[in-house]
Amino acid sequence: MSEQQPEEQGEGKAPPRTEGVPPSNAPTGAEAKRSPWSWVFRAATWIAAAACFWLVYTRIEAAAARQDATAFEYLIDFFAGADWVLWLAVMMPYSVFFFLVDSHATWRVIRWFNASGLRFGHMLPIRASAYILSLVNEQVGKGAMTLYLLKRHNTPGWETLSSMIFLGLMEVYQLLMFSAIGVALNFHLLQEASKLLPLDWIFPIILAVAAIYLPIHIAWFRAGANGDEDGPGLRNKPLLRAFRRARPIHYLLVVLFKAPNLLGAVVVYTVALELFQVQASLGQMLAFLPVIFLAAALPLPFHAGALLLWTVLFPDYPEVGAFSLVMHTFFVLFNALIGVLFLPKANKELFG
Repeated sequence: MSEQQPEEQGEGKAPPRTEGVPPSNAPTGAEAKRSPWSWVFRAATWIAAAACFWLVYTRIEAAAARQDATAFEYLIDFFAGADWVLWLAVMMPYSVFFFLVDSHATWRVIRWFNASGLRFGHMLPIRASAYILSLVNEQVGKGAMTLYLLKRHNTPGWETLSSMIFLGLMEVYQLLMFSAIGVALNFHLLQEASKLLPLDWIFPIILAVAAIYLPIHIAWFRAGANGDEDGPGLRNKPLLRAFRRARPIHYLLVVLFKAPNLLGAVVVYTVALELFQVQASLGQMLAFLPVIFLAAALPLPFHAGALLLWTVLFPDYPEVGAFSLVMHTFFVLFNALIGVLFLPKANKELFG
């Protein structure tokens, strides 16, 4: 598909645009006082995370007791039986593959809605450096992209953030779409895993609501596509600019661009579970993994939602909760290592 934005007139020559840029006297995040509700929310997320860990621990402890062992001994035996060499041989190439696919999808969206002159080679170091910053905070990681586009393409930060929100929405819908396919092909697996939670009812309802919402969402934003971007109303906010400019084909293409990462994850997690002596099929992973990734996106510390869901979906293997922590920790650390390798180039792109 051809790009919709006009070519840049030369880096650094266009006058800076001010739409979406806060005034210089606006309070920064560090200066603004936190709302009491933010503290309530933070406390609630930590309590919920602690509850998830406690539920997983009790299930591991029960499984260990059946083998006359402690929970700690049970987990030590579980990790000792893994083939770590083959596991690394699977995980490292997939991490590099994920980085390339993720960078490509991000690059396409930025070219559509923010900077048509952006080259893929320039996107790689910026996207990689964001992985380092994401170790601290995901929103801080997006700041590298925002800074680069502001400095090199005069793109206001709110417009860049709107593209990141667009990407985030389509990541959610990609997970829902593939999980719907997996559940449709293996619905009996979801029924078998619905002992603790009625997932065979909860998940179809979520899918139905998501399927109804998306066409309404697209139609509402397309109705304002030719309107005044400085006009009143939620639809005209700079933060939602990407949705006003996106056509239905853009939504579909982002799903297709990002699909190789999820399909690769299905294969990688199936193989990794086998290396940890946990029996799992490709059908199970296609049905369950997108749901687990959605649970990981919940605002809970240590991805506690995904930790609990692993245990719920694999009741015969409560130790998969610990397995999920190992997988996630390796993935974010290896991606950060990729970022370190690109850091000199990223610094050059950002600061000249």
